[in-house]
Amino acid sequence: MPAKTEPKSGLQWGWNLGEDGWNIGTDANWLKLGRFGFHLSVIDRNVTDPSTLTPANGDTYIVATSAVGAWAGWDGRVVVWDADAAVWVSAVPKTGWLAYIEDEQVLSAYKPAGWSVGVAI
Repeated sequence: MPAKTEPKSGLQWGWNLGEDGWNIGTDANWLKLGRFGFHLSVIDRNVTDPSTLTPANGDTYIVATSAVGAWAGWDGRVVVWDADAAVWVSAVPKTGWLAYIEDEQVLSAYKPAGWSVGVAI
C-alpha cells in the first residue's frame, strides 16, 4: 500500500511491512520536521530575489510577494537553503504556523489570508 499523507503536517505514514521506498518517505519526514517543525525563525520576509543573497546552510526566509528566480511562484512560502544540495527547499505554511521574523523582531502567525503583521517581542 502506498504511503498516506497526513493533511495537517504533510508527513507521510502507513507503509506496509517490507514495502519498498519507505526509507525515502521517512527521510523526507525527518527533513521536513527539522526544517519547518521546530521553533521556526526566519531572517527576513521582504526578499523577492534569492540571487541577491549569499546563504549559509539552514538560512530561512518567508518569500515576499512577486518573487523571482528560484523563488518564482513561492510567495508566502517558507524556504530553507540546503547547502549540501545547493537548492532552496520550500514548504507551504499551514494555518497556525508561527515564525519569529528576526529582522523585524516580531512573532507572526500564518492565517488563511497570509502571514500576520506580527507582535513585537
